[in-house]
Amino acid sequence: MTTIILLVVLAVVAIWMVGAYNALISLKNQVVNAWKQIDVQLKRRHDLIPNLVSTVKGYMQYEQSTLEAVISARNRAVAAQGVPATARAEGELTQALGRLFALQESYPELRSSQNVLQLQEELTSTENKIGFARQLYNDVSTQYNTRQAQFPTSLVAGLAKASPAELWEIEEPGERGVPKVDLSFPKPPA
Repeated sequence: MTTIILLVVLAVVAIWMVGAYNALISLKNQVVNAWKQIDVQLKRRHDLIPNLVSTVKGYMQYEQSTLEAVISARNRAVAAQGVPATARAEGELTQALGRLFALQESYPELRSSQNVLQLQEELTSTENKIGFARQLYNDVSTQYNTRQAQFPTSLVAGLAKASPAELWEIEEPGERGVPKVDLSFPKPPA
């Protein structure tokens, strides 16, 4: 009788270990997939930027340093490896694009260009997709990190070669700032 109880206990422990191991592997694969989804959207963003720069180049002859800063930031973002380096490089790229779009306000013919407007719309759409992909990545990574740290699953984490996934964090102070929106109308002349 004792042998049967011992075998049942061992079977339950073995079944639990297999379940915990498989759950960790599943979450690990979801983290990898979520990162690949970010990568797909970042590639789309990186591919759109040279088109935008070449489109605005003819209009912004005196803003060469801004255009070069955007291309330089894009190249650093393309070359970045790992979550922290990619987050930092993408933050710099976002700031460079922000400066480009701010300068665009000084060029009325540029603001009315259909090519520029279409590229801006595509970039905005891509930025939204990147935001959602980052959120999914952080959510799945947090689940994965939590699961491997919880007892008793932490006992199986080594067998599954589980290591904490890095979260996507905003490192650029400019990205943390609250945008200023002025909805006031100019005062009529007195």
